[in-house]
Amino acid sequence: MKYNSKQQRIPMPEYGRNIQNMVNHCLTLEDRAERQWCAESIVRIMAKLAPDHRLAQDGEKALWDHLAIMSGFELDIDYPCEIVSPDALYSKPQTVPYPDSDIIYRHYGHIIQQFIQKAIAMPLGPERDALALSIAKQMKANYLLWNKNTVDDYQIFKDLFELSNGNLVYSESIHKLEINDIFLEKPTKQKNKKRK
Repeated sequence: MKYNSKQQRIPMPEYGRNIQNMVNHCLTLEDRAERQWCAESIVRIMAKLAPDHRLAQDGEKALWDHLAIMSGFELDIDYPCEIVSPDALYSKPQTVPYPDSDIIYRHYGHIIQQFIQKAIAMPLGPERDALALSIAKQMKANYLLWNKNTVDDYQIFKDLFELSNGNLVYSESIHKLEINDIFLEKPTKQKNKKRK
């Protein structure tokens, strides 16, 4: 008996070694019509083994792509659809661009700094004050999620002052930052059971 660990690695193990052996046999067929019939039979069997591919929107294309991958893109048949190319399959994805600017206070996040810059650019007035106070409330919520302790409004307004380079000046004696406790509490097992 041959162990799978001792045999040649198969490109798509989800279909199993028997399907791979069928594909290998199909590669050896010299008659093109017979090779075409064999490939179509293999795809029908693959569809029965993986019904989720067959029922998907591009399910049949995925099955033909898998057949091409298992054959090492060497199977010379008439594919009913355009198959994936080896270059597209094995190419590396593009790198994700990350923001160049550093986050001054990581517990507030990068988006808070962007909102602060938007608030600074606004003209003085009630809309700017409302935005700045909303930012301060979000800063307090982020701070509590990060530290799990209480924080006074003085610290939040101080950090807002620093992050805005002195442009947004608010005082805890005038403004109170009340945030909803629902954002801070952790779901308990009892609540999770009720949701299910």
